[in-house]
Amino acid sequence: MKNVIKILGVFMLVMFTAISFTSCSDDDDPANNDFFAGTYKGSISYNDGSTTNSTDNGSVFVTKIASGTKYNFAFSNSIPDLNGVEFEQQGDNVLVSVGSTATSYIRIDNNELKILYAKDGKIWTANCTR
Repeated sequence: MKNVIKILGVFMLVMFTAISFTSCSDDDDPANNDFFAGTYKGSISYNDGSTTNSTDNGSVFVTKIASGTKYNFAFSNSIPDLNGVEFEQQGDNVLVSVGSTATSYIRIDNNELKILYAKDGKIWTANCTR
């Protein structure tokens, strides 16, 4: 009886280990996670038509909204935030803002954030890394 319990115990341990290894995903795409959220540092600027605010030592804090496809960008140096910008995946591990044009473009990858975004006569720029 003791041998049956030992064998059953070892069998359950082996099964648990096998299930644990197979449930891990190696092909998880960072674009589907909060991988891009965090602080990017570098040059940032803002122009609203009457004032300009720029620095080479600024930062942008990126957060993912619960919708899963939208992000918020909180700028340092009293630059107004960009909120609710929608993104789509482009290539491997890259997000690009939906409706990107020559005057409105945001691109995020695992190390770099580039922004040239124009809205209502206001322009935000960023060239940052982390």
